[in-house]
Amino acid sequence: MYFCAMNKRLPAEWEPQDAIQIAFPSRSSDWIDYWDEVVPCYIGIIKVISAYQPLIIVCDNRTEVAELLKEVLNERIFLIEMPINDTWARDHGAITVETANGYAIYDFMFNGWGLKFAADKDNLITGNLWKQGVFQASSLVIPDLVLEGGSIESDGKGTVLTTSNCLLSPNRNPHFSRAEIEQKIKDLFGLQRLLWLESGHLEGDDTDAHIDTVARFCDEHTIAYVQCTDEQEVHYESLRNMEAELQQFRTADKEPYRLIPLPMADAVYAQDDQRRLPATYANFLIMNEVVLMPTYGLPQDELAIAQLQQAYADRKVIGVDCRALLLQHGSLHCITMQYPKGSICFDTLKTLNQ
Repeated sequence: MYFCAMNKRLPAEWEPQDAIQIAFPSRSSDWIDYWDEVVPCYIGIIKVISAYQPLIIVCDNRTEVAELLKEVLNERIFLIEMPINDTWARDHGAITVETANGYAIYDFMFNGWGLKFAADKDNLITGNLWKQGVFQASSLVIPDLVLEGGSIESDGKGTVLTTSNCLLSPNRNPHFSRAEIEQKIKDLFGLQRLLWLESGHLEGDDTDAHIDTVARFCDEHTIAYVQCTDEQEVHYESLRNMEAELQQFRTADKEPYRLIPLPMADAVYAQDDQRRLPATYANFLIMNEVVLMPTYGLPQDELAIAQLQQAYADRKVIGVDCRALLLQHGSLHCITMQYPKGSICFDTLKTLNQ
């Protein structure tokens, strides 16, 4: 197994997992405007995730959520009550790092994607879970860096894929230069290198081009990415430039990556104000036995599933309806965070869930 000289490693998403974490929508959040759409969506997502592995659900009203989920609750689902702002667990959730002394839980500062939205409660979730004993880890680390899980993709062997548009956003870490940010990330995760994408974005995306909206590691040699072939599409130039960048990237062994193009989803617009919503097939979730791909009731859904299936001989790719998630500018990977095998204390979860 790869370990750098600093004895740190950022596991890849396809490695064995203990559990997935999500946050259930709160009635005090912006989701209340779309309550009738988002609750069935979450129930469907919870049902399919918990069919395969444990699911930790952070919520601000355990009694209400248990009632809403009464038809799908099972022994793999753990409800933990605490205050929340929103549902984007990928970005406020803990990032688990393997060290010589066991797992370390990294609790990065989350500032609502560059001070766009309130995040005071979400920013405390990881620390609260740590205090309650949910993590089976040797330490809690609070880095001096604003960083969201959706902004980095790890191959588990010393390479992270990211976007300059997000990591260099002036409202995240303006006091650090690009070189300083790169070095900090290398040191924190024990990396040999960062692969920076300079192009690639989606209209309606609040994250400043999180990598998990446009390009994803499927394994250490394979990257799935959003391809745009329609010259009339507003994303055409940016995504074609991104594709060219990906073609120039090389693996740690100096070989070209195997690139799997995912179709550009047809434009989806909000009904209330006709704003473009960031529908993307790159926002999939890799689990132990399956890969869950967001679908949007579009003609490209089945092609996207078939394309991604090429990367996973050992896992079935399953489509999950995520149309409601688009209403708050996110999708499936954005609302989830995986925890590697051996990092969760299930005895604590069972006690908290009583």
